[in-house]
Amino acid sequence: MNTQDQARKIATEERLADEQLKQNMLNRAEEEVEAPSANTPTQEKSRESTAQQREKGKHLQETMQDRAEANTP
Repeated sequence: MNTQDQARKIATEERLADEQLKQNMLNRAEEEVEAPSANTPTQEKSRESTAQQREKGKHLQETMQDRAEANTP
C-alpha cells in the first residue's frame, strides 16, 4: 500500500469516526429531550454544588472589591 492509499484510508476512518461521534451525540440529545426530567440525587447535589460555588465566587468578588476600594486613596 502506498502513501496515498494509506492517507485515504486514514482520512476515511477519521471521517467515519467523526460521523459516529456526531450520531452518538445526536442520539443522546434526543434521549435527553424525550426523557422526563427527573430530579435524581446526583442532579440535586450538582445544582447545590453549583449554587455554592456561585455564592463563593460572589463573596470573593465582593471581598476583592472592598479591599480595592479600601486601598484607593
